[in-house]
Amino acid sequence: MKKHSGLDGPGATPAPVHEFVLIDSDKAPQDWRIDSRQLGIEIAKPFSVNLRTLHGGRQEGVSLIDIDNGAMTITVVPTRGMNVLRAVADDVRLGWDSPVAEVVNPAFIERDARAGLGWLEGFNELVTRCGYEWIGHPGVDNGELLSLHGRVSNIPASRVVLSIDSKPPHTIRLRGELKEQAFKKVDFAISSELSTEPGSLGFDLDDTLTNRGDYPREYQALYHNNFGTPLLEQGARFVAPVRQVSPFNERARGELAEWQSYRGPTEGYDETVYNLIPYGDALGESLAVLHNRAGDRGVAVAFDIAQLPVFSLWKNTDTERQGYVTGLEPGTSFAYNRRFQRSLGLVPTIGPREQRRFQLGFRLLADQADVEQALQRIDEIQAGRPTEVRETPLVDLGGV
Repeated sequence: MKKHSGLDGPGATPAPVHEFVLIDSDKAPQDWRIDSRQLGIEIAKPFSVNLRTLHGGRQEGVSLIDIDNGAMTITVVPTRGMNVLRAVADDVRLGWDSPVAEVVNPAFIERDARAGLGWLEGFNELVTRCGYEWIGHPGVDNGELLSLHGRVSNIPASRVVLSIDSKPPHTIRLRGELKEQAFKKVDFAISSELSTEPGSLGFDLDDTLTNRGDYPREYQALYHNNFGTPLLEQGARFVAPVRQVSPFNERARGELAEWQSYRGPTEGYDETVYNLIPYGDALGESLAVLHNRAGDRGVAVAFDIAQLPVFSLWKNTDTERQGYVTGLEPGTSFAYNRRFQRSLGLVPTIGPREQRRFQLGFRLLADQADVEQALQRIDEIQAGRPTEVRETPLVDLGGV
């Protein structure tokens, strides 16, 4: 996870870039492609960026942007909140197999359907943004029905700009602008940037939330980062520097002793969720790892606990056709409905014209050495500090 300013160094002027507007709300997007050769960039790992439009079924009109950095292909969905559909390197796919096979256009999503669970009809991405006015399970708060995990994943980007640094390491940046607005309610602008370097086995996200209104507003954010096979399997493990772990509900309480390990696909399993409070290092940086049974492949998710102070671990080890997947989810809040989280201090406020920043890094751990290095980093962050295992849920959901 890089915390960059867009400059080469202190006092430096911005590096020259090649810049292209791929999507603008004033005009229909057109299929488009650029590569390193066309830009005159001679590089060991040639790269390309491709904009394409899907047709047929409920994915009609959806735009996809494929960034092939020479080692990994990252697919972004501007039509769905700049979510990341998948990232593929050789024979390893970061992502999962959802029963929702199409990339569903938000025009065909009814968020309030299924008692507020309509969001699930489009859920199939690797990185799914949740927020920003609210996140969490559906339910009524202050007389208003809040649907599952907010609106942002069903908001198309108004503008998308691609920039490529002309100087090494030729960083590729894809920036999207999202607007979450409702008369008399909220006026949020979200600037989303995905960046990667040619030859890299990972990518970074750098999102900025701005309250453009004249009044303070509550906000919440959660990054629903989802992984299935080949990393998720019987005996796979989750590792992170954890200050406290607790079950989300009574269902999860029954399996608290095995919260870090995974089953294979299990008919009738459904899901368990655990609430984590992570440790960070002296700079607030933290790391979560999922690795396979052999410990020779995995993924690392880096985040900042000053920005995203809590973490939800979602274990949906149901059958493969039902959706065999786990979610590694840093956030401002847990996955409870917003009304339950004010007493936990997990419904922050953003003032007029204020901004909040959320930065995450994703790295494929391609071999045993990579996995061991990431686990060593987690040990360094934990620094011998204890993990409190709280046996009761933080919220009384009436036995749910």
